[in-house]
Order: sequence, then structure tokens, then C-alpha cells
Amino acid sequence: MTRLVRWFLSLEAAAFFAAALVHSGVLMRGYEHSKAAIAEGVIAAVLAAALIVTVLAPRASRTVGLGAQGFALLGTVVGLFTIAIGVGPRTAPDLVFHAGMVAALIAGLVQLQRRHAGSPQGATP
Repeated sequence: MTRLVRWFLSLEAAAFFAAALVHSGVLMRGYEHSKAAIAEGVIAAVLAAALIVTVLAPRASRTVGLGAQGFALLGTVVGLFTIAIGVGPRTAPDLVFHAGMVAALIAGLVQLQRRHAGSPQGATP
């Protein structure tokens, strides 16, 4: 379980850090948006912090993974809402990124929930 949590958190943190760098103009030009960069940077930091916690406290991996991914999903949905109302960046890459991250975050949450539901009572998560 811990390996699965770390895999999802690593993938998601890297994706959000990359998006923050794109919106900062570091990785690509033409997609700068300071508020999106800040939001994605915060989400990436939360996911990275959760990854560190899984190393320091492996028994808490599932709980930490669910919490961090839930936070990231909420932030991503807020991002989609800002796109929908015209506040956030409205480019095709932004829409694709948000859709992909919603899918990845939901997949991570579902996998962690399924793995826990399938484990015998009293088993260590």
C-alpha cells in the first residue's frame, strides 16, 4: 500500500510542479498566469509534503495519501470552475491538464480506498 501511495503522490506532485513552472513561464512561454502558478505550486507542495510524510511515517501513508489527493482534487475542481467562468486560463492545454489530473487524482483515491476495503480487519494499511 505504501508503495502505491508514494507512486501516486510522486506522479501528481511532479505534474503540478510542472504546471506551476509552465504558468510561471519557466518551462514554456505563452501560458503565463500567476494565480494558476501559485495554486498549482501550493497543490504540488502539499502532495510533496505528503510524500515525505509517507517516508517518515509509513503507517500513515493511506490516510496522508487520501487527504493530500482529496485536497488536490478540490483545488483542481476549483481550477476547472475558474476556467468555466472565465477567470482562469482558458487554453486547450489547461483543459487537458485539468481533465488528466482529475482522472489521476480520482484513480489514486479509488485505488487507495479499494485496497483498504479489500484488506482484512486489523491489517496494517
